[in-house]
Amino acid sequence: MSHSHALLQPFNLSSFKANNRVFMAPMTRARSAQPGDIPTALTAEYYSQRASAGLIITEGVPVSAGAKGYAFTPGIFTDAQEAGWKLVTDAVHTKGGLIAAQLWHVGRIAHHSVLPAGQPPVAPSAIRAQAKTFAFDAQGNPGMVDCDEPHALTEEEIAAVVTEFAQGARRADAAGFDLVELHGANGYLIEQFLSASTNKRTDSYGGSIANRARFALEVVDAVSAVIGPQRVGIRLSPWCPPFVNDMDFSSEAGEITLYLAEELSKRNIAYIHIAEWPGVTYTTEFRQQLRSKFNGTIIVCGGYTQETAQQTIDTGLIDAIAFGKPFISNPDLPERFAQGAALTEADPSGFYGGDAKGYTDYPFLKA
Repeated sequence: MSHSHALLQPFNLSSFKANNRVFMAPMTRARSAQPGDIPTALTAEYYSQRASAGLIITEGVPVSAGAKGYAFTPGIFTDAQEAGWKLVTDAVHTKGGLIAAQLWHVGRIAHHSVLPAGQPPVAPSAIRAQAKTFAFDAQGNPGMVDCDEPHALTEEEIAAVVTEFAQGARRADAAGFDLVELHGANGYLIEQFLSASTNKRTDSYGGSIANRARFALEVVDAVSAVIGPQRVGIRLSPWCPPFVNDMDFSSEAGEITLYLAEELSKRNIAYIHIAEWPGVTYTTEFRQQLRSKFNGTIIVCGGYTQETAQQTIDTGLIDAIAFGKPFISNPDLPERFAQGAALTEADPSGFYGGDAKGYTDYPFLKA
């Protein structure tokens, strides 16, 4: 087909028909009901307002109580949470949308105040992140606090975490999600295994690129066994900079991403979602290599405009573009693109926590 205006045209995403290639990126909004970190009717309204996206990818949803690192994030490991997400998926499907749950384990990016009593964060190695997370201080006030030193997972504990991801996928399926996306980016647990800066293990999960990728692939396999590989995606962030949760991929980022792409292609998963970073050049050569290694959908995200998104789609090397902040303040973003309409600017004060203000009160073109 011609790539002219392809950004707004339907296309096949694995076994699904996406209405367009304007995807909604995963964004933490920290508005779950307490206690219990439960999605609410307000959550359902927020996502259903944005159902015209080709695919909605939810905020990260912890797969267990021990996977959590940020206050007020909705989980997917209890019956009440699953029921809350069912409200969300029903609302999105009523408006003809597709939605994926982003399954999340933060690993070492956590603080004891949001974890089960006496439980430290976990990681491939006991290396404390020089980073902060949104949790509670000694007086119980929410705010940015230093991450705690993590416990290095044993092989038995790694297997238990893999099972938690599979259980999260099972609940996501029961809640009506079309797909799941594994959060393998931004310095969280899956990426902590991938990077030699955070993974100093000497067993079968450390050392070589193949060993460091083992955990990610075990999670993919476990989740695929539950819901089918055609409903599984993964988010990766090659060249993730050190200011993002104290990560350092150095020169290996391209190599390990391409290794994963080849292995994921063998597994026939739905998509790879690349989180791109300002100041990093994602070369045509890298994109060509990624396309040659992976036979599914390739999504990119990171500061795109309608124009640069269309230009990127036109290369034929990328299938869809995920937009973050523009979707916060423009619930009808694809329609605005189609009309060439001005975009509403997002107010950062409403990004995290709170109520409907800065969440579901942004205007539609046809308001």
